Amino acid sequence: MKMTIAEIAQAINADTSLLSEDNLNKEITSVDFDSRNIQQDGLFIPLKGEKDGHNYIESAAANGAGATLFAKDHQDQLPVAIPALLVDDPLKSFQELSKYYLQKINPRVIAVTGSNGKTTTKDMAASIMSAGFNVVKTHDNFNNEIGVPYTLLQMESNTEFLVVELGMDRPMQLDFLSKLVEPDVAIITMIGEAHIEFFKTRDKIADAKMEITHGLKEDGIFIYDGDEPLLQERARDLSFTKMTFGRNENNDAYSTSVDVEKYETKFKTNLWPDQEMTIPLIGDYNVNNALAAILVGKIFRIHEQLICKQLANVELTKNRTEWLKGKLGESILSDVYNSNPTAALEVLRTFNGTQVDGRRIIVLGDMLELGEQSLKMHASLAREISVDKDDQVYLIGSDINALADTLEPEYDSTRLHVYPKEKLAELANDLAVDMQPNDTVLLKASHGIHLEQVVAKLID
Repeated sequence: MKMTIAEIAQAINADTSLLSEDNLNKEITSVDFDSRNIQQDGLFIPLKGEKDGHNYIESAAANGAGATLFAKDHQDQLPVAIPALLVDDPLKSFQELSKYYLQKINPRVIAVTGSNGKTTTKDMAASIMSAGFNVVKTHDNFNNEIGVPYTLLQMESNTEFLVVELGMDRPMQLDFLSKLVEPDVAIITMIGEAHIEFFKTRDKIADAKMEITHGLKEDGIFIYDGDEPLLQERARDLSFTKMTFGRNENNDAYSTSVDVEKYETKFKTNLWPDQEMTIPLIGDYNVNNALAAILVGKIFRIHEQLICKQLANVELTKNRTEWLKGKLGESILSDVYNSNPTAALEVLRTFNGTQVDGRRIIVLGDMLELGEQSLKMHASLAREISVDKDDQVYLIGSDINALADTLEPEYDSTRLHVYPKEKLAELANDLAVDMQPNDTVLLKASHGIHLEQVVAKLID
């Protein structure tokens, strides 16, 4: 990002009455809303949340900020250290600036959402497109009203493709984000139970996910899970070009064979029947994510061999189904960024099909935002946990007790370990003491449980 303060002010209709000619001609080279991370000559965005970002403007200036947005209703706090652009709402102006910059750079935009798999699909699509183009993708989980504008403003002037992840936890959120980025390609990976506490039914989740098409360009392409009736029904009347992926042969892209190994998955598709493809992920559910990304590659004419190469070497966002090695040599399958019943059942099924040398250990935490159905959904995980296969089970949280109650007839207290959420450190210590070099352990929970701290204890 490179813009003068004058250009930024014009883009967001900011009041520049306090700025000199020299201020207006100053070049801004980056943007951030965290004063600790601001770069030299960066634009600081003082957002209002639990803390008011206006209180950190002086800190941002000390760390090199070249200018700041500033809410007009905070003028009694006006800084003197750096130029201030007066606006009604810094967040709205931040979003307007990102929209302006997106239109200025004008890349092709691929937008991805879904109850599960959106981050993995984003990573795969970005990897495939980078075989032939300059690509920027969403960093980590920057997928909301703050994260998406931040992603847009990270683009360099030579960016040709933007692969952006769009998240949601309420109606009309995707409507806003889709209209912000105006995708050329919109992808829905799947409809699950994530956020069902707020939406109540999968039908309403599907309605909300379909909002990703609201900003889709007129000549855009909609890619979705063709095996999902809720999406089939909603896509039927759309005038966009549509492409589907899945397991059934009526899809545009479907798998013809899947071989799940311990550290990777090999598969073939109808698109290139003789070509075996490899992804560095386990689980046949990740083949669907790969198929969605492959369709993106085909749309933009990436060669088959390059698609294969890029999938095999994809750089994946951390904490999403990654194999790690513990300090004793144990194998750790870490999937601790988020969890919902569909995702948890899939990874449990895959984990129990994995060949192990020693014990198989499961560590599960609460799946959040499941509402009235939470206890039932936690208990349902028992169908993928077997006393014959899974030697030890560690559970942490509150609603996870429903799973503990279901497992108790099969597991005695030496094999089933249950902890309240506030006892995370105790779980980590107990697990570390129990661990043996040949063990294989799965960790899965919603991010709010913070199982990444347990992973850190095992590998540090």
